[in-house]
Amino acid sequence: MPWAADPYADALCAERGPLFLRRTDGWLLPLEVERWCARADAVDLQLLAYCEGAVLDVGCGPGRLVAELAARGRPALGIDVSEAAVARTVRLGGQALHRSVFEPLPGEGRWGTALLVDGNIGIGGDPAALLHRTAQLLAPRGLLIAETVAGADVDERVDVRIVSAAHPERALSDALGDPEEGGQGGNGGEGVGVPERGPASDRAAFPWARVGTPALLRHAARTGWRADAQWEAGGRSFVALRNGPGRGRRTDRRTSNSADPANSAAVISSQWARKPSPGKAVADR
Repeated sequence: MPWAADPYADALCAERGPLFLRRTDGWLLPLEVERWCARADAVDLQLLAYCEGAVLDVGCGPGRLVAELAARGRPALGIDVSEAAVARTVRLGGQALHRSVFEPLPGEGRWGTALLVDGNIGIGGDPAALLHRTAQLLAPRGLLIAETVAGADVDERVDVRIVSAAHPERALSDALGDPEEGGQGGNGGEGVGVPERGPASDRAAFPWARVGTPALLRHAARTGWRADAQWEAGGRSFVALRNGPGRGRRTDRRTSNSADPANSAAVISSQWARKPSPGKAVADR
């Protein structure tokens, strides 16, 4: 599994980059390890306030969102293919499983909200397939909150590797680049074609996707989702999608935070004994 490769685990352990997704033509997309390892910021809190019921964080990474939800008494589970990410999530006080979104998961068909943030709409390199799988995980009228590439109508599938850099300051300076030359850092940026510095993972390249808001809305319309909201904050872009076509009125954003808490808690607590992880259920209770 590519996200279990040493450069990613090492970056999470150090809580800093530089770390990149590197395309076969040398194009690099900086990954925001420092932000992922920090506490949830104001933008994160805004999207968490939109969540309904029990929350499944797909590709939870080092666990800032799951930990924040747990601290607020909200039922939440993170899943990730990186053992290092899952272990860190658990250390922060969150529940997490070492598992892929395409494997069997607890509470399928009953989650209130699924999160695909920090670029995770790219998982598997096929947004339509990922949307289909997420629909299976959510309850009827469940909510998907996805982060998209900010400020661009991009819809691409690429093969990438996870790479680190031997010279962090030089690599990040080059990756951020001159704004006039189109260089942008961050998970939603356009990336930049710079030479690789430092060791690449010896794992095979894996498929990834980058999707802007217009493209995601097109995929959603074709796969039976209903657009619920879209917003930008802190240079990041988000779309909320409702599972299933035309299922009632839009949920009031002011009340969605407390939707069905009793049933939501049961989704998680009732699943640990019945469906332990076939891999490493680090958070199994």
